[in-house]
This record gives sequence, structure tokens and C-alpha cells, in this order.
Amino acid sequence: MVKQKGKGASTHELMLTTISDVVKQLIEAYEQGKEIDLNKVKCKASAKYGLGLQPRLVDIIAAIPESYKKVLLPKIKAKPVRTASGIVVVAVMCKPHRCPHIAMTGNICVYCPGGPDSDFEYSTQSYTGYEPTSMRAIRARYNPYLQTKHRLEQLKQLGHNIDKIEFIVMGGTFMSLPESYRDYFIRSLHDACSGHTSSNVTEAVRYSECSKTKCIGITIETRPDYCLKAHLSDMLAYGCTRLEIGVQSVYEDVARDTNRGHTVKAVTESFRMAKDSGFKVVSHMMPNLPNVDLERDLAQFKEFFENPEFRPDGLKLYPSDMLAYGCTRLEIGVQSVYEDVARDTNRGHTVKAVTESFRMAKDSGFKVVSHMMPNLPNVDLERDLAQFKEFFENPEFRPDGLKLYPTLVIRGTGLYELWRTNRYASYSPSVLVDLVARILALVPPWTRVYRVQRDIPMPLVTSGVEHGNLREHALARMRDLNLECRDVRTREVGIQEIHNRIKPEQVELIRRDYVANDGWETFLSYEDPEQDILIGLLRLRKCTNETFRTELKRGQVSIVRELHVYGSVVPVHAKDPSKFQHQGYGMLLMEEAERIALEEHGSWKISVISGVGTRNYYRKLGYELDGPYMSKVLGPEPV
Repeated sequence: MVKQKGKGASTHELMLTTISDVVKQLIEAYEQGKEIDLNKVKCKASAKYGLGLQPRLVDIIAAIPESYKKVLLPKIKAKPVRTASGIVVVAVMCKPHRCPHIAMTGNICVYCPGGPDSDFEYSTQSYTGYEPTSMRAIRARYNPYLQTKHRLEQLKQLGHNIDKIEFIVMGGTFMSLPESYRDYFIRSLHDACSGHTSSNVTEAVRYSECSKTKCIGITIETRPDYCLKAHLSDMLAYGCTRLEIGVQSVYEDVARDTNRGHTVKAVTESFRMAKDSGFKVVSHMMPNLPNVDLERDLAQFKEFFENPEFRPDGLKLYPSDMLAYGCTRLEIGVQSVYEDVARDTNRGHTVKAVTESFRMAKDSGFKVVSHMMPNLPNVDLERDLAQFKEFFENPEFRPDGLKLYPTLVIRGTGLYELWRTNRYASYSPSVLVDLVARILALVPPWTRVYRVQRDIPMPLVTSGVEHGNLREHALARMRDLNLECRDVRTREVGIQEIHNRIKPEQVELIRRDYVANDGWETFLSYEDPEQDILIGLLRLRKCTNETFRTELKRGQVSIVRELHVYGSVVPVHAKDPSKFQHQGYGMLLMEEAERIALEEHGSWKISVISGVGTRNYYRKLGYELDGPYMSKVLGPEPV
């Protein structure tokens, strides 16, 4: 009977018939109030017509009548988690270039794949060229405009709303590239949003402010030694709001032996400067680096979250130029909080440089995301855990976000030679899962864990992570150990709706205060405390006396480093009572921030590090453009 349905029809005709049937079933399920299982519907329809292939999602979406698209797209769009946080993230890569600290030390980090001098041709530093973002960049020949347009079109075809986007600039230390190239790159990103062809960054930002596809923020990955005052100022001009800082480890010996090229002190200093500039700070950390065993790995993460010198705003487990670009977040490669680890891995900077970059970035208003690497050389399990405890508890660190990158052994790297000659060994899969579970348990509720492993295909990994879904394994292990993960991402309302199908009921304003990078931080949020669901957040910082930005320097000034309401994306001028965006939570958070700034900080002015596309929102709240910031006067200006 099945054969008869497709008898005499071409494959193309069968496909059209199948798509039509799928759409019909989707509409019927919606009208009857039934749950929609798209994969099940596609499988049955394909079998019904004797079709060997299943129809593509983009073709199904194109066939849905316009009158049903608004209600059906949210139910069938691919990977709904991509927009569950209220924005679309668009990753782009700059052109391949050599790591900047090669000129100073003659070495690259021992664990680093990719780059012009690597075994992987035409890849950027620290990437292999086989990651999805790398492959998209290579197809576009690293043209930033084409990368953006192609990705936005792809996301739109997959059913995602692209009204609000956030760029993340990847591919090595962007701020080490020539100024002319950086300006061209950032200009192209803004032009891809607005459709205008600009002659400079200022013009590009002006048109981007009014574009339908709004750039609400730019994240730039950097190193502590490329997170100084001049870099922060440029990033503010670019429209950058968040920094991702490659920390990798909090141990000096690990930084040294992996050729990081900077000290742990440089990490804490970069955190302070970034936060004083208003940036959100997300750190990259790498467990299982050389010199680090399991105990030392656990210790370093405890240090990372508890030491006020660190305390990132977010975590990825694995100064002024950026403001001009419209950059709002910095990603700073820390990797380790140990000086010996930074030295031995050829990092090229000290831990002191990290903490100084954190302070400057935060004092400029940036959000700071750090990269950390457990299991680096010189670090055992105890030392690894200790460094993460240090990273979150020491006020010198405490990033806003974290990317956790467990160390991978990849051919062509210095670490591969250490592994091949039995001078380095990776943690076993079970031990690594246990370590990541214990690290996640250390993460404070104001920090967001963005990633828990590199997006490198497993066949390219000689030794290291063996699970492609390490975060899921770690969360499962946490349940076994009766531990909780309370980072921002886990508690977001959109993530909770997708994974646990629960919605908030009793929502209230929650306030958490802490010290980080010499500054007073207040983390305001609307939450359902009973179910531990996060609806929206605001990061407020009382700027330190060390801030270098003239807009924030005269008298006492407070800065809002992040305002974010979570849940599925709602278009800029639309309202949806079933969603949480555009329901007034953002305005309420801003009102409370203004009260704290005036009454508790004694500030005469409050500033916001705003993405280019959100400036008009702040204008409606009484803010005006003030250099790269949006500012509001609260009291008499100091004489």
C-alpha cells in the first residue's frame, strides 16, 4: 500500500507531498492542543510515501502558511536553546594570525592547536579549522560581512528570530591585530546588520543603532596582556560589552610551563580594569593542564570562585579600543591562576597581569568572561580544584562568566610531545567528569558557565575529553553526589522551560552583594526562589578610584555592566504575555540600580555599557550618549 502512494512519482514530487502532509499534521496538532513531535511526524510521513530521505526543516518552515507561522515556529525551530536566553549569538572569526606573545617568548602555549605555524592549514590560532564556526569562516574566506549575512540567513531559515543578536569574535587575540584591520572587521559586522556600507566605525555604529536586526552586544576574546587601558577604550568604541579572558589556570607554575606568556597577577589586574570599565568578565579555564593533578585542579577552581581577586561573571570551561567598536563583553584567556603553570605552558603573561586586566575591564563597564583549563602541566587534581576555589573566592578574580576548557592533547602541539614521552597524562574520563561536577558546584549564582569543552571534533583529540557532551555527564554526576549547579545559565527561565518544562510562579527581586577587583558589585535579579528560576539580571558596580575612563572618573559614578531579561526572543516592538521579555522587568531592575547608585554609592551619575542596538531603549529611560556609554545624571555634578 505504501508503495502505491509513491508509484510513478519522482523523488522531488514525493518530497513535496511529504512536506505538505507534515505541515497538515502540524496544524492539526496545534488546533487540537496536542504536543508536537516534529521528528516523529517526519519519520511517519516519509515512510507513508516510501521516501528514503526526510524533509529538511527549512523546507517545512517555508511551506507553513503565514497565518500559522507565528504559533508553529516556536514549537518546531531547530535547537530552541540557541534563543532561549533572549538573544541570538553569532560567532565570527578574524583572519588567521600568529599568537602575539611568540615575538616575546619565541613560544606558543604548549596545548594550543591551529594558527599559521600549525599542522592545521588555514586555521586560526587555537582552532583546528574543523569546528562549525571555523568551517563557516573558511567558506566565507574569513570575510566578516559574509560570515554574518550567511549565519543570519541560516538561523532565520531554521525558525529563529534574528531581531536581537550578539557577536562573539573568535580566532585568536583580536586586539593584537592592526587597528586598520580591526576597524574594517567591526565595521563589517555592524554593516551586515544595517545593510549600510560605512566608511568608518563611527558611521557603522550610528546606522546600526537604528537597524531592524539590532546588535545588542559584541564579545571579544583576549589575553590579560591585551586587556590594557588602550585596548579597553577601543573595545568600548566598537560596541563591545563583554570580555572573554583566557585564564586557563590560577597557578603561576602552570602558566609558566604551558608558555602562557603572562602571570596570574596580570589576570586579576585585567579583571579589575575590565569591570571598572563596565564590562562583563567571562573567563576560560582549562582543567588537566601539565603540572596539575585532580586535587590541585579542584583547589584552583575553588580559589577562582571564592577569591575576590578573580570572581568572574561567567565561565567557559575549556582596554578602550573595544568600547569604540560597541564591544560590551571581553573574553580573557586566563587558563590557570598559578604562575608556574602560566610560565611552563608559555602563556607569555603573569597571573598579576590577569587580575589587573580584570579590574581595568570591569572599571570600564565590560562583562568579563575568562577561559580556564583544568589538567594543565604541573597541576594535579587537588591543585586543580584549589585553583577554581581561588578563582571564584578571591576578589582579585571573580569573573562574570567562565568557559571551562579541559586540556586536550592534539598532534603538532608541545603538549603532544610531553604526552608522547610520558611527561604528561590526561585525567581518566571518570575523573574528569567528577572534577567538572565539583567545579560546577563551586560556581556562584552571579557567574554564567558558557561552555564546558572546546568545539573540536573528537577524532582530532589524541588524549583528553572523551565525551562530546561533558556538561551533561557532569550534571548527572552532580545529582549522584547530591550537588547543585546554580550558575546563571542553569537557572535561566528559557533553559528551565526547555529542559524541565517548569515555569516561574512567585517572582521576587533578589539582591546579592560581593567584592571583586577592588570594586563593590551588586547582582540584582528577578527570580522564583522556590524553584530557583532566573528571569532577569542586572550587574551594578561602584567604580573604583583606579578607573581610567574620563566618563566614569569625575566624582563617584556607578556603572551597569549588564542588563538581561531571559526567555525566548520577543521582537523589539512586540509583546507576548506568555514570554518574559518586554514585561517591565528590565525597567524595574534599572530603577533599583539607580536607587542603589544614588542612596548607597553616593553617585551623581549612573552609566550603562550598552550594545549599539539597545541605546534607544535607554534613551526612553532618560539616558543620553556619553562617550561610548549611556548615562543619566542622578544629582549635582561634583565641583
